Parts: sequence; C-alpha cells; structure tokens
Amino acid sequence: MPPDFAIVLPARYGSRRYPGKPLAPLRGKTGDARSLIHRSWDAAAAICDPARIWVATDDTRIADAVRAFGGQAVITPAKCRNGTERCAAALEALGDLAPIVVNWQGDAPLTPGFVVTQLVAALADDATAAMTTPAVRCSPTLYHHLVSDQAHGRAGGTTVVFDAAQRALYFSKRVIPFVPADQVDPHRDVHLHLGIYAYRPAALRAYAASPMSRLEALEGLEQLRFLETGQPIRVVSFDPFGWDCIELNNPTDVPAIERVLTQLGVD
Repeated sequence: MPPDFAIVLPARYGSRRYPGKPLAPLRGKTGDARSLIHRSWDAAAAICDPARIWVATDDTRIADAVRAFGGQAVITPAKCRNGTERCAAALEALGDLAPIVVNWQGDAPLTPGFVVTQLVAALADDATAAMTTPAVRCSPTLYHHLVSDQAHGRAGGTTVVFDAAQRALYFSKRVIPFVPADQVDPHRDVHLHLGIYAYRPAALRAYAASPMSRLEALEGLEQLRFLETGQPIRVVSFDPFGWDCIELNNPTDVPAIERVLTQLGVD
C-alpha cells in the first residue's frame, strides 16, 4: 500500500519578484486562462484526493479564488517567511493531515505527479532523512534558461549539488556547480531543484521552532536551514522529463510555461 500523505500548496500574494503571482493567468492549448494556483491545484489533484489538498495563504484574494474553483484554503500568518513555515502554520491550524506532508510550491504546476509519489516513497523508506526533495538533470534548453537568467541578474530557478548517497550538499539560486566554458554538454552536470518537499509533521514543527539560518537568509532558500542545522536532506534525482519544469519566478517565465502547457496538451 502506498504511504499516506497530504499536500499543502503555500501561496503568498506579496512576492517581491512578481507581486500577486498566484493569481497570474496561464493559458493552455485551448487558450483558456487559469490562475497559477488553480493550475498547481489541478496538478496536485491528479495524484491526491482533493480532500487532502490545502492552499495555505496569507491573503483573502487567493483564498477566495481557491474556494471559487472548489479548492480548500487555510489562512496562515503574514509573518511566515517561506513555504515551509507556511506549511507548518497550516498544520498548526488544521492538525496533522497525514504521516507525510508534501509542500508543493504553488508556482510549480509543470511538475509531474510521479515526482511527488516518489518523494513520499523515498521518505517512508529512509528514517535518517529529515525530508526529501527532487532534482532534475538539466536539458540543454533548461540550462540555457538558467544561465540566461543569471547573466541578466534575474533570480531564476534553484540548482542543487549532492553526494553519491543522494544527500544534498548545497542549494543555490546561482547555477552550481561551476562548469568551465570548454566543457562538453555542460547541462549534464547541473541539476534543477524543484520546489517540492516531503516531510514528517515533527520535522515541520522543529523547523518552524528554529531561527532562520545565515545561508537561508542570504540565498532566500528555506531548505538551507535544514542543512545548516545538520538535518540530512535526501535528494531524489530524475533525468529530464521531455519538457522543462520551469517555475513561475518572474513575469518573463509566463510565455515559457504556457508553451509547455500547450506542448503537454493541457487545456
């Protein structure tokens, strides 16, 4: 029997890079627009009972939009500094939803469902890991997208490096590792980190009870608090999916995401 899990989609209105982005319209193959949070909900509902999916937000505009399309929303404090703290706040409000809680960031609607189910299975099988999270080896086009964002001073996707035991070594909004210019197929050495995490409720509570770490504050990456406090993160790695799992970080990402939605035949 598959491990029992619930999904929380953290969604904040006041993004510095893209204010109001959970409500940003995205068009699929038919040209019909659905908000980013609606498309993220649809992706989650493809693998999980909708009764076990919650959008955690600090803004009634987002909560109202979620309820309008039939989803569940819980209001969490504005002081939550990232998605993991918001997931912890959702659990405080709702109680333990399941033995494993998945934080599926509300800006990643292109992530395939099998990634989430494999994260859950990996955490259930690894008692030493504080959490699990996915990484995808870059395709040439995704690598170009990341390098272009970096060259133009945009904080785009996050990359991760990990050891032979699949334990995370570091995450960064820079493209890591550094790949020399003369390297053949440089994309093969870079892994895009997808903004999804699976944790046990106790790990979420411990995280929320600890102060923000130095590297977490510098990079703006919540998972670094786990690493800086010595909590192992198990990385589940994947080869490219056949499409680029671009997250909506900047307004310039919208056309690329819409192209993938059309490519996948998503209405």
